[in-house]
Amino acid sequence: MKRIHSFCVRLCTPSYLSGTRRANRVVEGQVGWDSLPPLGGGVLVDGSVGPTSPVGTARRVSERGGALIITLWVAFGLVSLALYFGHSMSLELKASENRAAGLAAEQAIEGGARYALYLLSHLDKPGQLPDVQTYLRSEVRVGRASFWFLGRDASQTSSTEPFFGLADEAGKLNLNTATPEMLQALPRMTAEFAAAIKDWRDTDSDVTSNGAEEDAYSRLNPPYKCKNANFETVEELRLVYGATLEILYGEDINRNGVLDVNENDGESSPPIDNKDGKLDPGILDYVTVYSQEPTTNSVGTTRVDVRQAQALQGLVRTNFSGKRLLTAGVQNPLHFYALNKESLTAEEFAQIEDSLRGPRLNGLVNVNTASEAVLACIPGIGTQYASSLVAYRRSHQDQQTSVAWVASVLTDANAVQTAGEWLTGRSYQFTADIAAVGQHSRGYRRVRFILDTMAGTPRILYRQDVSSLGWALGRQVQQNLLITQTTR
Repeated sequence: MKRIHSFCVRLCTPSYLSGTRRANRVVEGQVGWDSLPPLGGGVLVDGSVGPTSPVGTARRVSERGGALIITLWVAFGLVSLALYFGHSMSLELKASENRAAGLAAEQAIEGGARYALYLLSHLDKPGQLPDVQTYLRSEVRVGRASFWFLGRDASQTSSTEPFFGLADEAGKLNLNTATPEMLQALPRMTAEFAAAIKDWRDTDSDVTSNGAEEDAYSRLNPPYKCKNANFETVEELRLVYGATLEILYGEDINRNGVLDVNENDGESSPPIDNKDGKLDPGILDYVTVYSQEPTTNSVGTTRVDVRQAQALQGLVRTNFSGKRLLTAGVQNPLHFYALNKESLTAEEFAQIEDSLRGPRLNGLVNVNTASEAVLACIPGIGTQYASSLVAYRRSHQDQQTSVAWVASVLTDANAVQTAGEWLTGRSYQFTADIAAVGQHSRGYRRVRFILDTMAGTPRILYRQDVSSLGWALGRQVQQNLLITQTTR
């Protein structure tokens, strides 16, 4: 019975369905169980194994083909994972290199700031901007990083390459002291914005003609209050009613004093410019809040107010005992020199200039470093004399240690007296606009520092990270760095 049952089970399998006739022969007794040839290579009734049949072979081939496909898919998955992780690690490596380069650039900037403080603490003559030929100012190496001082050249016309060096804050108009009329003379300035600046800084709530006070700011979204106090930073201008990017930045969107490619392409890319091949900067290039002079001279003696005739006479007797100089009715140091230039040489005046002061100590403009646009804002100078002053300054650079030379250009006595109230020949606050890159010319960073020397020992008044303004070192530096990077 067991043998019959096993046969019936095998009869139902695919291996024996094709051999029905042979099974019938067994049933009919034509052949014996033991003489029946095995079919399909399966296990016979007696437990022996026969040769492989075509059906069994097809099944095993099918099974092996499926295993191969699964193996290929697993291998493909593993390769994909390896490629993915390899690519991720490559990106992480590059990101790490960029972070390391950025850190190196930041440390280079810190080194540049310390170097600037060192330069200002070792000036040959206090109150003077260091000569650019006497210090390192471009591609200064600090380890594997380099830094540049981004400056301004008052005599520089539109250029595609930046000027490198420290900049003078006294060569600008002071937002806290300049009159609305002076501010309005700035490029791109409007009468409304100039009046709004005055209303922002004054202590009352009275609205200047064309200006803006509390009511105007309350209608903004979101609303805020009018400050009614002095500007603390130039960036506060963005809060003044009526401020726009065109007024503040002009075409110089990255504030490097250079006409970059995107600043001379019309409306193709920001900022919007007139594509005339000439840089038209905004008012941020011409204003400051830091210009101020000390009440004492370089040796610590209180400076003499030239309006005090008796004190001025005493100073004259001490330094020029044999000279008879006019000391009555003097309004400012330049006015004093203009009144006495027939008896007093410019060199002699320079000897006592450090000990003289006028009615103002805050907001004086250094006539030796101010641009033509700033000089045109000074009462008594205007557009009539601004270009003449710049031209004379270029051809007489040896005289730029004093304010005396201005009397040679301003031939009108009233112009000398009026302009002299706002002019000086000294500077005590400077800008160190430092840009840097790390190793392999990566990790670009840029920070602006305001440095003050008024107390004798230089100190940092203000710092601002302006890396977000974009590349500011010009095309030539960029090309040089790319060449260095590709040949390393």
